[in-house]
Amino acid sequence: MTTEFAQVLERLRAEKPLVLSLTNSVVQNITANMLLAVGAAPVMLNDAAESEQLLRTAAGGLLVNVGTLSHPQAEQMRRAVDAAHAAGVPWVLDPVAVGLLSFRTEFCRELLALHPTLIRGNASEIMALAGVAAGGRGTDTTEESAAAVQAAQQLASQCGCAVLVTGAVDYVTDGDRLLALANGDPLMTRVTGVGCAMGALAAACVAVAPDAFTGAAACAAILGLAGERAAARCPHPGSFAAALLDELDSLNPADVVHFVRLDEKSCLR
Repeated sequence: MTTEFAQVLERLRAEKPLVLSLTNSVVQNITANMLLAVGAAPVMLNDAAESEQLLRTAAGGLLVNVGTLSHPQAEQMRRAVDAAHAAGVPWVLDPVAVGLLSFRTEFCRELLALHPTLIRGNASEIMALAGVAAGGRGTDTTEESAAAVQAAQQLASQCGCAVLVTGAVDYVTDGDRLLALANGDPLMTRVTGVGCAMGALAAACVAVAPDAFTGAAACAAILGLAGERAAARCPHPGSFAAALLDELDSLNPADVVHFVRLDEKSCLR
């Protein structure tokens, strides 16, 4: 599959998909920069009508991230998802801190009925969204990613989507297939916004991939490998943040083919 991930990276740079990121106010800068570093094009909007227009005319992907959710933003997100469906634009749900707070939990469960293309979250978020756990500690997970595999498969089957569970090992499933990817570094959890920006990167990958499962797995592979390489030369958070962008920019398809570590035995078929 690493060849397929490399092809996704090539298509990102060739097609430069425009990704509308309805995301939290803390992470907009790193989200935009990570998209630019891989060759995609970021846009952030605060107006519901403008979001609908962009999705009808130009956007290749949509991220819905509920990190700093407000009632007006929730309405913009509902309208954006409806517009994405009408235009055939794939959309990613990032259920930040679901399970801990009731407003975002109820809203994200409402969005499940609108059939996201991909759900990306840490283990606690995925388990809470599936209704099998109470949630984590804010944006921090209290579970290992492997603990959420069954919940991820349940969500994928229920919603007809792919699910990406992030952690020391990332798991991707569509309810049938299951893949584990083991690149990355703990420093990725010590820079604000890397996980949230991953949702936008996933939206870009899914926009150019043959299916959501491949796009989600390619996203985990690309970001994990870049993070691993950035940490090897910049072992502290400040310099690591800049190095991560550099590594995303310099990553080439051959690197993805040869250095991404995945567990083929974890595929169900």
